[in-house]
Amino acid sequence: MRWLILLFIVVPTAELALLIYSGNTLGLLPTIGIILLTGIGGGYLAKRQGTKAWNEFRLKMTTMETPGTALIDGVCIFFGGIMLLIPGFITDALGLILLFQGPRNLLRPFIISWLAKKMKSGRIVIR
Repeated sequence: MRWLILLFIVVPTAELALLIYSGNTLGLLPTIGIILLTGIGGGYLAKRQGTKAWNEFRLKMTTMETPGTALIDGVCIFFGGIMLLIPGFITDALGLILLFQGPRNLLRPFIISWLAKKMKSGRIVIR
């Protein structure tokens, strides 16, 4: 419940404050340009990385391997792309972190341990 408050109140407020500060510091047009550039560039990167993750997922499935890392990468890329399409600097930074392979490699063990805890407690059931 607390993360919903963070997601819907604190993050948009911080984004708005940062956009106002950027508009006052850089000016209106550069701020809008940065927002548009990250949206368009993020969409391109998300499509490219998503296609790569999808191909890896299909390859793992055809060779009868467990597609765990490919699946986690695909979900991270999906959420990273969504974050880049949302206007704001904080969401753009989080989206870029999720799109690149290096940071995803650092985040993957935390995601796996979080999923393992949820599965052990019975909150996530795989059939």
